[in-house]
Amino acid sequence: MIAILDYGSGNLRSAQRAFETSGKEVLITSDYETALNAEGLVVPGVGAFAACMQGLLKVRGDQIVRERFAAKRPTLGICVGMQILFARGIEHGEHAGVGMWGATVEKLNAPILPHMGWNTVRPAAGSTLFAGVEDQSFYFVHSYAAKESVGVMSTLAHHGEDFIAAIEDGALSATQFHPEKSSDAGLHVIKNWTQTL
Repeated sequence: MIAILDYGSGNLRSAQRAFETSGKEVLITSDYETALNAEGLVVPGVGAFAACMQGLLKVRGDQIVRERFAAKRPTLGICVGMQILFARGIEHGEHAGVGMWGATVEKLNAPILPHMGWNTVRPAAGSTLFAGVEDQSFYFVHSYAAKESVGVMSTLAHHGEDFIAAIEDGALSATQFHPEKSSDAGLHVIKNWTQTL
């Protein structure tokens, strides 16, 4: 069973439908034990870094992510659900994140913001998430991103400057783009992730 963490942020129904294409049962939940013990956990996120982090803390989502990582249980962060996994974000002031990776989520240095629409990515060598869709485009909607290397497998994209489009760190993965809005390529990434469960 895949749990989608409901902490007041994200398009949960569209994520649920996309992950159901994997053939797995998909449950939207804010229950600590259910999220902790699910085969796979999805942490969505839409909106501002601080608001998402506040919602995550209310359901002890930061603890869930850390415990699942320690237990090697697969977790996938999406969009702001990826951003809050970093050490800090500087959208509307500086705010602490979950701290799984040491980088800061900063405003993109680009002529047009938000970065909205389809963009290609440069997958890391040996990527599991992008196996079979290395040359495809994915759907992004964001103005902030992590840019500095954090010493784990990172896939990059470019909008004004390079930024981290996805991370694969053992059982913890994350995408800055929305796989559930990225058509067949996004569903392929979801399938690749669910095959690791």
